[in-house]
Amino acid sequence: MHGLNNNIAVDARNIGKIYGTGNEAVIALGDVSISIEKGEFFTLLGPSGCGKTTLLRCIAGFETPTSGSIHLSGTDITYTPPNERPVNTVFQSYALFPHLTVAQNVGFGLKMLGKPAADIAKSVARVLALVKLEDFADRLPAQLSGGQQQRVALARALAPEPEVLLLDEPLSALDLKLRKEMQSELKRLQTETGITFIFVTHDQEEALTMSNRIGVMSQGALLQVGTPHEIYEHPVNRFVADFIGETNFLDGQVDNAQVRIGTGDLLDVPLGDHKGLVTLAIRPEQVSVEPQGTGIAATITETTYMGTDTHYKLSLSDGSLIVARVQSNSAGARSAGDVVGIRIDAAAVQVLKS
Repeated sequence: MHGLNNNIAVDARNIGKIYGTGNEAVIALGDVSISIEKGEFFTLLGPSGCGKTTLLRCIAGFETPTSGSIHLSGTDITYTPPNERPVNTVFQSYALFPHLTVAQNVGFGLKMLGKPAADIAKSVARVLALVKLEDFADRLPAQLSGGQQQRVALARALAPEPEVLLLDEPLSALDLKLRKEMQSELKRLQTETGITFIFVTHDQEEALTMSNRIGVMSQGALLQVGTPHEIYEHPVNRFVADFIGETNFLDGQVDNAQVRIGTGDLLDVPLGDHKGLVTLAIRPEQVSVEPQGTGIAATITETTYMGTDTHYKLSLSDGSLIVARVQSNSAGARSAGDVVGIRIDAAAVQVLKS
């Protein structure tokens, strides 16, 4: 199963991590295996406490797995000290030295490695150009904005040219506009350097925006690994469907080649080998709001104007609730209390086991 693959940067095999013993034991990771390719932007995504940061810290060497092994480019590094791994980490807090200039902060790690001054100067100039801070080399951290400080932390981590860069929710302290700018910046940096990035976040939009692949975690387990498109369009279970973007869930019963939902309506959905009771996962953009008498009868309970989109909360005849997201310019003037019909893009519906 784990044959030699020269394209694998990080290969975590059957990683378990338990804190405490006996009745006090907490399982942070339970038998997690994952392979991350060289040059990949890979995101570990999940809610707080799901184990994503613990896994990142095991790769960094700050935590030792209770079981399993970690290989970097084919070499077992499970018990290698952090400072001996060709890996760098960018944390939530930038941890810049306040008394050192930007250039000195960026070159600090290289200085600790005993690199010649001329080489340090060359590396610092290179990475400051990468993060577009060439003109800030002589400033102190206190003279920089939060986004600029984050760029300095990135430059410092990139300066030694690590094989793998680990990023532990590095954008969480930034405001929304700056966070979106830094998402683009991180993707650009990863593409330009070719370094393997492993990014940890609980923000599904960040994960979808930047990643080549995403690993969704919950309660110490890795539930699904795939491209953003695969994760969004084909979630393996209800947790993944619910965590990645907004999702409607309707319970139904397989009736011949269709699914009968609680209202009695039949939907032609891609059933595969599903039988009996099922749950339908339906994205809001797959629901259209139509005039009364078409599709499935519904009553609008709430409207939210979002600019380009309008979100409608609707109640079906059996009490089920569903959200539709439609373009505002095509929505018409509909308001709470209106009786309408809804149509569901049945081909795009995901059928999950109940």
